[in-house]
Amino acid sequence: MEILRERSTTDQVWQAAEEFVLLFHRENPQAGDARRRLAEVRAELADTGTYRHTAQELAHGARVAWRNSNRCIGRLYWNSLRVRDRRGLTDADAIAAECFQHLREATNGGRVRPTITVFAPDTPDRPGPLIWSEQLVRYAGYGDHPSITVGDARNAPLTGALRALGWDGGAGTPFDLLPLVVQGVDDKPRWFDTPADAVMEVPIEHPDDPGWADWGLRWHAVPAISNMCLEIGGIHYPAAPFNGWYMGTEIGARNLADTDRYNLLPAVGRRLGLDTSSDRSLWKDRALVELNRAVLHSFDRAGVTIADHHSESRRFLTHMQREERKGREVGADWSWIVPPISGAATPVFHRTYEDRPSATTYVHHVGAVERARGRDLV
Repeated sequence: MEILRERSTTDQVWQAAEEFVLLFHRENPQAGDARRRLAEVRAELADTGTYRHTAQELAHGARVAWRNSNRCIGRLYWNSLRVRDRRGLTDADAIAAECFQHLREATNGGRVRPTITVFAPDTPDRPGPLIWSEQLVRYAGYGDHPSITVGDARNAPLTGALRALGWDGGAGTPFDLLPLVVQGVDDKPRWFDTPADAVMEVPIEHPDDPGWADWGLRWHAVPAISNMCLEIGGIHYPAAPFNGWYMGTEIGARNLADTDRYNLLPAVGRRLGLDTSSDRSLWKDRALVELNRAVLHSFDRAGVTIADHHSESRRFLTHMQREERKGREVGADWSWIVPPISGAATPVFHRTYEDRPSATTYVHHVGAVERARGRDLV
């Protein structure tokens, strides 16, 4: 969902800053006198129209933003987020290089580490840099219709825009890495080839059918969202790529299965010898389960961190219990928290949630989704 964020007034920034500083000091008693820090922020706002977070405030704010992310089921680990402070960078070349380094560090040899890299914020004088790409790793989609697209159909518009800008394309396989699109301060968007050494990929094979290897399926290890804005205490960081680790259903029930992505269920159904002539045979359901088994099996075999939807659902309820014991209410969007496969078999299905807004969170600003599709890139 796109969320409009107009330029905040100084009073609005102050209100959000006051709320955040008080929260920060309440949750970090060793930080000192909140009143002194509030006086510093107010004076800086009066002089410049903005203020700068301390390194400790930035780290805590990024973690709280994850804690407040209503659509994320994996928030139990919010306080483990590694924060890479790169606020001094505004140039596209330097930002792209740090994004690729982010991937290397987050991959961690397969033991994926939740990580965020925060680049320069918006200021009253200029907007901050932008990362147009939806994620730091995306696969190309060749063709203009899902029935003939080779690769990820979702990325066909961006792939076409990049080729119009001079990208020669990859080898033409279903899993060619797309360049990263970055727009520096006072610059036009530019593309940067994704280094192969920055991306770990997992071959997808089935535990009971070695023949799946012939399909050449694979998926990348780190899901690093890159087109959302980190908002902390009234300050907007429009370029702040972040990652946790995959839940298997994100790959097996969505990326590889959705009809507007890789649309693999018919092929899997045929491979399993299922009756695909009627939906009443539940061939899609059976194929979906086997595709998800293959994803979990493959990541486990490769030693790459991945969660299954049953375990993660239980952990989410543990997160809610911990937060409630601390007097913090947990917001959630039911349609995102409930897994896209076997929802009723998980404990998160059988309850309701309140979709609570927060001033410290990750949001899509207007235009983010269109940019990720390559609109107006050429």
